[in-house]
Amino acid sequence: MTYCVGLKLDRGLVFAADTRTNAGVDNISTFKKLHVWEEPGERVITLASAGNLAVTQAVISLLSEHITSAESDRATLMSARTMFQVARLIGSAVREVKAIDGEALAASADNFFVTFILGGQIKGEQPRMFQVYAAGNFIEVGEDTPYLQIGEHKYGKPILDRVTRADMRLGEAAKLVLLSFDSTLRSNLSVGMPIDMLLYNTDSFSTERQVRIEQEDPYFQKLSHGWSEKLRTAFAELEEFEV
Repeated sequence: MTYCVGLKLDRGLVFAADTRTNAGVDNISTFKKLHVWEEPGERVITLASAGNLAVTQAVISLLSEHITSAESDRATLMSARTMFQVARLIGSAVREVKAIDGEALAASADNFFVTFILGGQIKGEQPRMFQVYAAGNFIEVGEDTPYLQIGEHKYGKPILDRVTRADMRLGEAAKLVLLSFDSTLRSNLSVGMPIDMLLYNTDSFSTERQVRIEQEDPYFQKLSHGWSEKLRTAFAELEEFEV
């Protein structure tokens, strides 16, 4: 399985995705699930993927091929005028792959399960974020809940629900996202490091704040141990239940 998170904040966007793919406990691999397309000064588009790896890779490849295609009349990630149009392109690519592979997957008892978090900014509008489903339809993140999760999200959701604020600094939000991953990693073996993360500042049109966090990363280790200690301390200080 996988775990991906996207936060839409006043200062920009934060994305993170794990890299573990497994087909059983003895067949574990690492694959990139956070993909970025960039035109410096004009646009940054980020796509985090979860679900059937072959299907998500086919969608990513199709989107990239369309950019370099000789068909000048075809809209692409690099020519779409708004992020809404980009979301529609992602949905169309999902449906195109499903038309080719969906029947064969169904016949072999595999399912066509994919979902994406799409986010970015095109010059002339504010950053936007969407969740795209296997049917090719999508929703846009709202102000009440400024984050999206896909994959194994249940373990990392509680801290996001309690702490996420739209006015957070990006570094503060990155800390929150990593704590959400820490909770997920402790409770679900199908999610694993390294973690790919992107911090995008509004109007920067740059992906320079992109990093891969390995298992031995000093900051992540310090954060994980520190969070465990703080939780134990907070638990001990709460009043005990009495009958």
